[in-house]
Amino acid sequence: MAGAADLLATWEAGLAEASAGRALLLHRTARPDLDARALPALPVGEREADLFALRRALFGERMQVRLDCAQCGADMEFDLDAGEFARSAGVRGDTVVRVAHDGWEVEFRLPGAGDLTAAARDVDPRGALLARCLVSAVHDGASVTADALPAPVQRRIAEAVEAADPGADVTLNVACPECGRATRAELDIASYLWTELDSWARDLLLDVHLLATAYGWSEPEILALSPLRRRYYLEMCADV
Repeated sequence: MAGAADLLATWEAGLAEASAGRALLLHRTARPDLDARALPALPVGEREADLFALRRALFGERMQVRLDCAQCGADMEFDLDAGEFARSAGVRGDTVVRVAHDGWEVEFRLPGAGDLTAAARDVDPRGALLARCLVSAVHDGASVTADALPAPVQRRIAEAVEAADPGADVTLNVACPECGRATRAELDIASYLWTELDSWARDLLLDVHLLATAYGWSEPEILALSPLRRRYYLEMCADV
C-alpha cells in the first residue's frame, strides 16, 4: 500500500484536477502493478472494485453514508461494507459482450472510464460511446457501423453490458426509517474516497506543522514515523 508521502503526492496532484482526473489518480494508487496508460481502458466496474479495495486498505471496511429522503426530507445515515463492494463490483466474465438479435450479430467491449469521459464531450454521448466500444456488427452477413444499429439492438447491448459489469453503476436503494419510502442514489466511490483523502491529507499536514514546530523535524522525517508514533508525539506536545 502507498505510504503517507505517496498519498500526499496523490492528493496534491488531485487538487488541480476535475473529478475524472482525481478518479484516475486514485486508480493509479490502487493499481501500482499496472501501466498507468492502461487504466482508463479497464471496465468501469473493475475500476470501482479497485477503488473500494483501496478505500478498505486506507480507511477500513466501514463506510458511513448520509442521504436525504426523497419523499419526506429526513436525514438518513447508514453504514456500508467497502470490502463487500470490492468483492462484488468486478466484471463477470469476458470484457467483450456478444449480442444476437433478429439477424444482428454484435460484439461490444465493456466501456472504461476513458471511454465515458471521451463520449461525454461529444454532442451525442450515447452514439459516441457506441462507436468507441463497438468491436464488430454484422447484419444478415454484412458488416455495419455503430450508427446503423437499431434501437432494439442498442437496448440489448446495454442490457448485456449491465449484466457483465454490474459494478459500473452502484445504486443504493434505502428505505427511510421515518416514512418508509425508498430513496435511490448513486454511490460514487471515487468522489467519496477523494473527500476522505482530502480530509486525511489536511489533518496530516497539520500534524506535520505541529511536530516540525515542536521538534524541528523535516516533513520526510515526520512522515516516516508510523501513525501511532506521530500520535504519541502530538500528545506529548499537547502536555507541554
